[in-house]
Amino acid sequence: MEEKPSGGAPQFATAEYSGQSGTAVCKSCGQAISGAPYRVNGVLTCANCAERIRQQVPKDSHAALVRGISFGVGGAVLGLVIYVAFALSTGWVIGYISLAVGYIVGKAIIMGSRGLGGRRYQVAAVLLTYSAVSLAAVPIAVHQMKHRNVEQHAQMSGPETVSAPRMSPARAVGILTLLGLASPFLELSNPTHGIIGLVILFVGMRIAWKITAGRPVTITGPIDEVTPAKPG
Repeated sequence: MEEKPSGGAPQFATAEYSGQSGTAVCKSCGQAISGAPYRVNGVLTCANCAERIRQQVPKDSHAALVRGISFGVGGAVLGLVIYVAFALSTGWVIGYISLAVGYIVGKAIIMGSRGLGGRRYQVAAVLLTYSAVSLAAVPIAVHQMKHRNVEQHAQMSGPETVSAPRMSPARAVGILTLLGLASPFLELSNPTHGIIGLVILFVGMRIAWKITAGRPVTITGPIDEVTPAKPG
């Protein structure tokens, strides 16, 4: 007989049988099933555990979505900060950090939704991952421009300088945001570097997509005949 996992957590992967020949054991509580059994994701359980699991399955709602997206925004900001901090501290802009950003965003959404997933959570995860990675180019570019301007100013010898026309803060932020969102595709001006960066970014988005996928719990029963179950 397979040993029951520690902690009492349901492990819906294989069926269990008690020491008595032909007696099925509930995968959740480890007790012999009396009466008609149920299946949770294809695995045998007793009626009591099936009902308990049915009540414990979280219900999707607008509040859960809002909470998940809120956590996801926090994860995206954290991922952006990590991306920018690494680039500014090392001088290297490494696209592989996109993978970590996708993971952070996906996990944050699942944490906020309390385990819920599905298509709308996946769409939010993909958009937030893309936004975090693409907008990271803005503070990196601003830092590089400031550094370049300081060097140019130090090299200027003439008494007169030509000042660039000033732009309103709102307009500047809007333009920088648009340029940031387009930055992964603007990098295609260097085809090899740009294509590699896009591929890595899409892999990071794929990670976020998979983490936030829905994990439905299917409960069927009562069943009359116990047959070998497929892994759930």
